[in-house]
Amino acid sequence: MSEDLFNDLILVNQRIINCKKCSRLAEYIKNVENKKVKRYRTLDYWSKPVCGFGDINAGLIIIGLAPAAHGGNRTGRMFTGDSSGDWLVKVLYQYNFCNQPLSNYINDGLVLNNVYVTSIVKCAPPKNKPLPVEISNCNEYLTKELKLLSKNSKIFLTLGKLAFDDFCNIHNIKFKHGLMYHMDNNKILIVSYHPSKQNTNTKKLTWSMWTNIFKQIRGILV
Repeated sequence: MSEDLFNDLILVNQRIINCKKCSRLAEYIKNVENKKVKRYRTLDYWSKPVCGFGDINAGLIIIGLAPAAHGGNRTGRMFTGDSSGDWLVKVLYQYNFCNQPLSNYINDGLVLNNVYVTSIVKCAPPKNKPLPVEISNCNEYLTKELKLLSKNSKIFLTLGKLAFDDFCNIHNIKFKHGLMYHMDNNKILIVSYHPSKQNTNTKKLTWSMWTNIFKQIRGILV
């Protein structure tokens, strides 16, 4: 079964990598590489849509917004090579969801345990703000990922309001950090602010708030 799941995810990932549905995003991720920031000027950029990664038998599915322009779009892996990735992998390591506290580049040896990380949009958007049509275009990929991972998944953690809205489309539930929502089939949705610099530098999301989320998750996934 795991082999079939792995092969099915490979097919979805191939479609993601080759996707050209959003001309604005396709142009933007190429332009980011052509106008590299100084600290990355000698590095090659991935500059293609970025797939999810992690344990395909995971109980925890983390859903972010999109790859960062100089993070996932550069390295080819979500939450890798940027400050959001630093926050995420540090807390995953603290709660035994991965083997190391750093996520710097795609071949750095990071292995996720019982967690799979993906996003609602697969290309880095300008100013981290995808258009509604771009979210809609990518929705088929997230839907397929979640369906393939559904056998073992138990908890979904959405990072940010856009990920929350796209995941559940339940209009009578308001976004609130720390919200836990019990879904059908004994699955649970947990909502968090995104660990972006905009939220962490302003203390909208503190380290204590962040670790409390994963303390909850670890308590459920015993």
